[in-house]
Amino acid sequence: MALNPRESGKLIATLATHVKINREGIKKLGDILVEEISTGKLSPDNFSQVDVHPNPEDPWAIDWLFVVDTLNFCFWHHENEEGWKVDGHTGYFALCAAINRALSEEVKILDPDFYSTITEDRLLKILRSDTKVKVPLLSERVQCLHEVGLTLMEKFDGSFKNVVIKAENSAENLLNLIVENFSCFKDEAEYKGNMVSIYKRAQILVGDIWACFRGKDLGHFNDIEKITMFADYRVPQTLLWYDILEYDEDLLKMLKENTIFKNGKEMEVEIRGCSIHAVELLQEYASSKLEDKKINSILIDHFLWDFRRKHAKEVMEKGLPFHKVFSIYY
Repeated sequence: MALNPRESGKLIATLATHVKINREGIKKLGDILVEEISTGKLSPDNFSQVDVHPNPEDPWAIDWLFVVDTLNFCFWHHENEEGWKVDGHTGYFALCAAINRALSEEVKILDPDFYSTITEDRLLKILRSDTKVKVPLLSERVQCLHEVGLTLMEKFDGSFKNVVIKAENSAENLLNLIVENFSCFKDEAEYKGNMVSIYKRAQILVGDIWACFRGKDLGHFNDIEKITMFADYRVPQTLLWYDILEYDEDLLKMLKENTIFKNGKEMEVEIRGCSIHAVELLQEYASSKLEDKKINSILIDHFLWDFRRKHAKEVMEKGLPFHKVFSIYY
């Protein structure tokens, strides 16, 4: 059995040889996060302020989140290449826009009876790009939709809402239900003789439900603090920017040579695991400074991911490349 993401992050950070966490960086960014929380700039309410996201009042919101996070992986492209784009959006937001476009065209993309048998051609049309670039890993996306759609119909009466209800307001229960029932969310690896878990997409699904519903109704979890950050290929760049993560020369050389890393291999696991532990340290530091407000790893992840998106050019100019992986897990 794999360690949970928090335990995995701590273990990986302890054993890592290619990635180091700097405590001075934790303090530097931690003070910024305290300010962001104290002024209300950093809040779960910001989720609904993005026009491609559903509102908690939308009756289909929970199934929208499930379909989007089933497909929420591998949008990157090389810096000098044109990427996949939908309605002017790139990356994750392009996926959101594509699903919203499908709904406006009355495609039953939120119905597991539809997507459990979807063809590559049909999904390609749904995810069609403004550019000539097709969405990466199309066949893997089809496989993911087939798997989760069949499982929903066989075990949960055709709606992810029933999975959420079964979790009984526990984020940890919901996380376990997701990874135990939907194998395409089971993001695990063997690292130096230990089975570890990252669970990026499974955790972001729980986090998105919490943020979309603003911690109420279906988004009310008694233990939301048990969810860690969502270890992808963008957030580590922000942690590098703030001198929280430090890579050794071998890893930096591979990054700058645009090496394609293998999911589950040592360097890749260290980047993701150390990112998790670094955010846990940030959360501990910021929480110790906050008196009447709370901060969790989900909100910190939102800050880190948004920072990288807003400052993409400066991050690249500073020579902080992201690790490139073809994977369904992030």
